[in-house]
Amino acid sequence: MSKYKLYATMGAGFESIVAKELQNLGYETKTEDGRVFFEGDQADIVRTNLWLRAADRVKILLKEFKATSFEQLYDETYDYDWAMLLPVDAKFPVKGRSVKSKLHSEPDVQSIVKKAIVNKMTDQYHRRGFLPETGSEYPLDVHIYKDRVRLSLDTTGPSLFKRGYRVEHGGAPLKENFAAGLIELTPFDGSHPFIDPMTGSGTIPIEAALIAKNVAPGLNREFAFDNFDWFNKELHPELVAEAKTKEKKEHAPIMASDIDQSILEIAKVNAHNAGVLQDIRFKQVAVKDFATDLENGVIIANPPYGKRLKDREAAEKIYEEMGQTLRPLTSFSQYYLTSDPNFEKYFGEKATKKRKFFNGNLRTDYYQYWANQR
Repeated sequence: MSKYKLYATMGAGFESIVAKELQNLGYETKTEDGRVFFEGDQADIVRTNLWLRAADRVKILLKEFKATSFEQLYDETYDYDWAMLLPVDAKFPVKGRSVKSKLHSEPDVQSIVKKAIVNKMTDQYHRRGFLPETGSEYPLDVHIYKDRVRLSLDTTGPSLFKRGYRVEHGGAPLKENFAAGLIELTPFDGSHPFIDPMTGSGTIPIEAALIAKNVAPGLNREFAFDNFDWFNKELHPELVAEAKTKEKKEHAPIMASDIDQSILEIAKVNAHNAGVLQDIRFKQVAVKDFATDLENGVIIANPPYGKRLKDREAAEKIYEEMGQTLRPLTSFSQYYLTSDPNFEKYFGEKATKKRKFFNGNLRTDYYQYWANQR
């Protein structure tokens, strides 16, 4: 089976986490901003889509070249053997991004690449006029950075954060891959207790349960590669069956609480959909009343950020309450994500370490308080 040059994409700040995930799956990696490169065959495309927790997508790098003019971009794109990749009826949307490059107009970049592919395929398939684009979708991507062009095929489809377990509701919960990445920055592996005292719709404890049970996060969804006509259709079900044999049953307690009973009901539905409802202890309790007899575990919370002034005052009161109830739990490693730069002041202690992330477009800090190193 032929080898491909592959890469995973991820949110800024999660590169090292995804690289470690790939290395744990047995791949040699090379990292740059927003991408981790590795090599593999079709089975590896399936395996990484199934198992990567913190990544967004897995793509095949088709061609890389330099282009400072639209003629170069057209010619180099035309020069690729598109009929090898795309059947005559393929639907092939082209997404484009250009950063710090001479060819900075992204709509023009997209349309030139699309035109070059259409013209090459009409030549290769001896067609006249338009291609039908009524068949399976092959999502293509053109990325230009400092005049270096990369043409890629997305094997994932909808982002990997779409695990398929979350019911929609009005709030703005953490994306599943973001939550998994936050957990992977802690020592948590399922052998010690895990607590989320402000769980909202439950994404953090659900991802913790999937990690504790070694459940592949992409188990219950389809991927773009499922519809590629040249892709081996037996690989996906085979690797799903293999993944199920690696699941574990036993793990330390996972606790999730929130002040709002109605949102806890949503969290329970999500946990049920993810197959981990029996693995998480849900409880309605305000953070100021939180108490536990558990020890030597991990606490992660994504408290309210308080972006508006009135909300900020309420959020800062919650941070004070968190400090009063959670700070004394010194046997726990504690991790808090918020956009409030004054979090440490209200929590009442300086973090051991801080890490910057963007939750959507919002800059946040991940405040880390390591156990027994206060």
